[in-house]
Amino acid sequence: MMLDDRKAAILRAVVKEYIDTAQPVGSAHVARIGSLHVSPATVRNEMALLERDGFLAHPHTSAGRIPTDKGYRFFVDDLRSEPGTLGEQDRATVSDFFARAHGELERMLQDTSKLLSNLTTYAALVVAPPHEGANVRAVHLVPLGARVAVVVAVLANGGVEKAHIELPEDTGDDRVAGAAAHLSAHVVGHPMADDRPVPTSGDPVIDALVGAAKKALWDSHDSEADQVFIGGAARMASTFQAVETVRQVLAGLEQQYVLVSLLREALGEEGLTVAIGAEHGVDSLAECSIVVAPYEVDGSHAGTIGVLGPTRMNYPQAMAAVAIVSARLGRHLREG
Repeated sequence: MMLDDRKAAILRAVVKEYIDTAQPVGSAHVARIGSLHVSPATVRNEMALLERDGFLAHPHTSAGRIPTDKGYRFFVDDLRSEPGTLGEQDRATVSDFFARAHGELERMLQDTSKLLSNLTTYAALVVAPPHEGANVRAVHLVPLGARVAVVVAVLANGGVEKAHIELPEDTGDDRVAGAAAHLSAHVVGHPMADDRPVPTSGDPVIDALVGAAKKALWDSHDSEADQVFIGGAARMASTFQAVETVRQVLAGLEQQYVLVSLLREALGEEGLTVAIGAEHGVDSLAECSIVVAPYEVDGSHAGTIGVLGPTRMNYPQAMAAVAIVSARLGRHLREG
C-alpha cells in the first residue's frame, strides 16, 4: 500500500523513535521531533489513519502508538533507497577482525558470529559451508608412527577434513609419499563429495593406501549436517521484557535445525533479506525479525549469515552490518 509523503514521514518518525526508546510514541512528540511543520492535532489524525490501515497499533495502557509488523515492513522497504551504513569505528573493527582471522574454519565462523553480535547487540547466526560441495584445494598424507597416518584435505571454502588410517606393517615413507602424491593428483580440484574411484597407480601397496585414505576422509564428515554458529544469544534475549518471550526465544535458538531452516527460508533471491515477525513462519520467534545474507566464495553460494533480534531492531544498522560482514567473510575465505 502506498502512503502519501506526510503519512510516510510520520510512520518513519514513529518507527525510529520506538526503536530507540521501546516506548509508545505520541503525536505531540512526533510533531516536535519531525520536520513536518504541522500541528499535533494533524499528526494525531494521520496516526489514527495509519492505525486504521494496520501500520500502527495503540496499546491500551498508553496514549501513544507503536509500529506493527506491517509498519516495520514499510520502513524496511523504504530503506532500500537509503540503506544504513556502519560507523567508522565499526568498519575499522570489521577490517581488523578479518586481518587477524586465521586458523580452522569452524573457529573463525564462531568468532565471526561473535563479531556480528557485538556490532548489532543481537543474536548472530552463521551457517558453515557444506564440505561435500567444496573443491579439494590440497590433500596430505602424513605418517604419525610406524602403523598410523593422518590424511588431511584442505577445502576451497576454508574447511579442513582430517582422518586417521592404519598403515600395513613395514610401510616405508616412500610408499606413503607416493600414495599422497597419487591421491593429490586425482582429488585436488574435485568436489569433496566426488566418489569416483582413483585410477590405479600400478603399485598395489600405494593403491591400498590411497583407497583407505580416500574412504576414511570421505567418511569423516556428515554430509547431512549443517553447522550453525550462534553468538550473543543471551544478549539478544535480554532485549525482551516478558519472561515467556525470553523463554521462547532461547528455546528457538537451541534448535539448530530450526535456525538452519529459518535462514534458508528467509534468504531471498536478491541477497540481503529482512523477514519481520510472523513473515518467517517460526511461531516461537514470532516477536523477532531476521536480517540475512549469503556469503559467496568464487561466485558461488557458500553459506549464510544473519542477525536475529526483536521486531523493533535497528534495521539500518543491522542491515549494514550483515552486508559488510558477509562480503568480508566471503572474500576472506576466497583468498584463503
